[in-house]
Amino acid sequence: MGDPADFDDFYAATARRVLGHVFLMTGDLAASEDAVAEAFTRAWERWPAVSASRSPEAWVRTVAARVAVSSWRKARNRLLAHHRQAREPAPVDVLGPDHVALVRALRTLPAKHRQAVVLHHLADVSLADVAEEMDAPVGTVKAWLSRGRAALREQLLEVGTTWHQREAQGHA
Repeated sequence: MGDPADFDDFYAATARRVLGHVFLMTGDLAASEDAVAEAFTRAWERWPAVSASRSPEAWVRTVAARVAVSSWRKARNRLLAHHRQAREPAPVDVLGPDHVALVRALRTLPAKHRQAVVLHHLADVSLADVAEEMDAPVGTVKAWLSRGRAALREQLLEVGTTWHQREAQGHA
């Protein structure tokens, strides 16, 4: 897959999926698109090495996650420098209520827990591969997954309870 012509096929096969993964990690579609575009640009620049790696898609996903984290840090520093409060991003209209609830619940997780949950449960990446991609021991990833699932369960049960209460009152 080292041939630059293969990059087009790789991009076509993986870009949408990688964007979905990063969006679930960040909860911000525009930031996700920027991070994924940057990751694919870097992959193109290093295509012979990236295509020879064990998982070029994991390489791109890792770079995109790091770009997103870097973007968060820069934004946070700008906000702190200007003494402004962060605003909640507008919800994405094209997603259904279940998607919105999941993204909101994922946003409450610490970054490592969120990344592990998204990779393992939503992107269907094996536990060993998640550990390798996140540069962490398998036991640590298991702990992040356990804590992440517990927090998500609590968040989603709360959302479901609120929704059912509203529905029972005829406001859903």
